[in-house]
Amino acid sequence: MIDEEFGDVPANPEFVERLQAMSTDEENNRVRVLRSGLEDYDLDDEDFSVIDTELDLDEGPRYLPALPVLAIVGRPNVGKSALVNRILGRREAVVEDKPGVTRDRISYKAEWNDRKFTLVDTGGWEPDAKGIDRSVALQAEIAVELADAVLFVVDAMVGATSTDERVVKMLRASGKPVVLIGNKIDDARQEPEVASLWSLGLGEPWPVSALHGRGVADMLDAAMAVLPKVSAVAKEEFGGPRRVALIGRPNVGKSSLLNKAVGSERAVVNDLAGTTRDPIDEQVELGGKIWRFVDTAGIRRRVHLTTGADFYASLRTAAALERAEVAVVLFDVTQPISEADIRIVDMALESGRALVLAFNKWDELDDERRRYLEREIEQDLAHVDWAPRVNISAKTGRHLEKLVPALEVALDSWDQRIATGKLNAFVQELAMETPHPVRGGKQPRILFATQASSRPPKFVLFTTGFLDAGYRRFIQRRLRETYGFEGTPIEVGMRVREKRKRS
Repeated sequence: MIDEEFGDVPANPEFVERLQAMSTDEENNRVRVLRSGLEDYDLDDEDFSVIDTELDLDEGPRYLPALPVLAIVGRPNVGKSALVNRILGRREAVVEDKPGVTRDRISYKAEWNDRKFTLVDTGGWEPDAKGIDRSVALQAEIAVELADAVLFVVDAMVGATSTDERVVKMLRASGKPVVLIGNKIDDARQEPEVASLWSLGLGEPWPVSALHGRGVADMLDAAMAVLPKVSAVAKEEFGGPRRVALIGRPNVGKSSLLNKAVGSERAVVNDLAGTTRDPIDEQVELGGKIWRFVDTAGIRRRVHLTTGADFYASLRTAAALERAEVAVVLFDVTQPISEADIRIVDMALESGRALVLAFNKWDELDDERRRYLEREIEQDLAHVDWAPRVNISAKTGRHLEKLVPALEVALDSWDQRIATGKLNAFVQELAMETPHPVRGGKQPRILFATQASSRPPKFVLFTTGFLDAGYRRFIQRRLRETYGFEGTPIEVGMRVREKRKRS
């Protein structure tokens, strides 16, 4: 394994010294030589567009537009998760012939005809038999609120039910574009069954078989026609106070932290987990600066909706992350780090936001629990050991000021950009010092490196062959050792290109 080969390779102080001693002219000359060498390789127009744009060393950070959000709604067991898998072209969502089997992950990156978008699956909980209509309607309402357009799935072989009609009322009120899907039409003989869905008043129903893929392409064409190219819901904002999402599992102290920062009872605080339903945006002065905090303490629990609370909380958390620039993940140090905690950290990672880990209720910690906690952090949070850690008490406000430098470091790293000359000098020196292992008699080389974007930093390596995942992680580690990047995820991708055939 390449991680075993390079996991313990220590950073060489001379490596950093060589990079620091290199002048800007030397770096730029190296870029020009490497750039001219690319002419011998089979690169397309998009490749050269990425490379040539990055040659402007004075350019500021580049931002990727927020992807439009397409939500799939419908009552349980109409085939939403099967349709998600069909759209993605891979088995991601759990599919089982009973309602309510989808629970955890609810958003996916998808693509159709070169259009990238976020797909939200709104399955996700065991519905209460008595409150099913209301449960489904509430679930759909939240999903639609967070979407740019909606795929409404109905079981065409059953026809429109009273539950479907409840969701339709909400869809009409939302004003969002809706594509109506009559699912489970497995062959042409069943297509007439779809005609009854015209009665829902949502326009033409599209006959689809999520199981077999029949009609999905036409349905997606219709969806792309109404989906905006840049999300109006998850739209990036620039300027103004930096946006901070407070996330964590229920009852870890998110609302208490917001209240202490604001200096008033802005958010409802209750020992019952999950008392907040709607995200609360609040401008806060902390450390002499204005911040915009978003409290995402979950979902207000009602008796007939208790099983769905964690699902709604995850939807709200995902929405807050879309609007935020940095995520503060709160942990209750009096409790062991749980799978739910790790899942929330992973949601923040997938969102690409800057990251700070806040360990709350620190004043309640005894020596024995502290020893266990350090071990849990080492084991369960090793994949985010680059994130700043702060120990606080949200209730008393103790050490709350420590959040500010952690937030600033994380955001500076998130914004950070490495000039193309410096980046290529780094990559070339690294490859000379620690080359990629030979695989199948060949040794892949890195031809050129560029930072495709910041917020978060994303790097593209043009290579002569596939770089093992372990070697890419090794490059990530060295990027952090050399340039910091404390508090931000970084992504190292590659484009394998062959030598141009001479005619």
